[in-house]
Amino acid sequence: MSDYDRNVAARYGSVTRSEAAIDQGLRAYMLRVYNYMALGLAITGAAALGIFMLSVTTNPGAAAGQVAGGIMLTQFGYALFVSPLKWVVMLAPLAAVFFLSFRIQSMSVGAAQAVFWGYAALVGISLSSIFLVYTHESIVRVFFITAASFGALSLWGYTTKRDLTGMGSFLIMGLFGIIIASLVNIFLASSMLQFIVSVVGVLVFAGLTAYDTQRIKEMYFEADDDVVAGKKAIMGALTLYLDFINLFMMLLQLFGNRNNN
Repeated sequence: MSDYDRNVAARYGSVTRSEAAIDQGLRAYMLRVYNYMALGLAITGAAALGIFMLSVTTNPGAAAGQVAGGIMLTQFGYALFVSPLKWVVMLAPLAAVFFLSFRIQSMSVGAAQAVFWGYAALVGISLSSIFLVYTHESIVRVFFITAASFGALSLWGYTTKRDLTGMGSFLIMGLFGIIIASLVNIFLASSMLQFIVSVVGVLVFAGLTAYDTQRIKEMYFEADDDVVAGKKAIMGALTLYLDFINLFMMLLQLFGNRNNN
């Protein structure tokens, strides 16, 4: 009887230690993902604000142009936001994210990190134009709303026992719908269509935040070496970073106060 008790204790003791090790490893992995994402957002914010400050002036004599709200642009700002260079600024982040997605398997972890940081900076340069369109107060307010919403949604995706795979399929379809509608609205310039896209976009990216968090969590349980795990953490951070940025932009279009209002 005593041998049986010792065997049971040893068996369940080893399971408990194994579960504890997995749980600790999972927390470290997810913390790594969130740290990468947070640093990417910090780089984006710093780049956006820095580019904006270089692009505007209060000196009429140094102004090369003016946008809505009476904001005067420097030569640098005019080239970035008005000249054909603006298309390069808009498309550069897209090229960088495709490059990282398709080439990460052949990169070292350090190189993948560098590309991610570079991508975050390019997104910041591209997003610097929001300071020309929306008031700074509303940008800050919407950012904190986004951060709180993202945190709650990601926490739910991490802790829920519900399988979100089925929901993910519909969300991906919704994402493609948003992309198509946004491209069409470039030519239509419909405020109603933009409103609909923004509302649907908030719902889609809110769902994707929870879905992607669960998917990133499940990726941890795949047997990988440290290099592959490091690359997965970077790609996970990129995925959540994109969810955050897009959720922020959709909320800003709905609740941001424009400079010319």
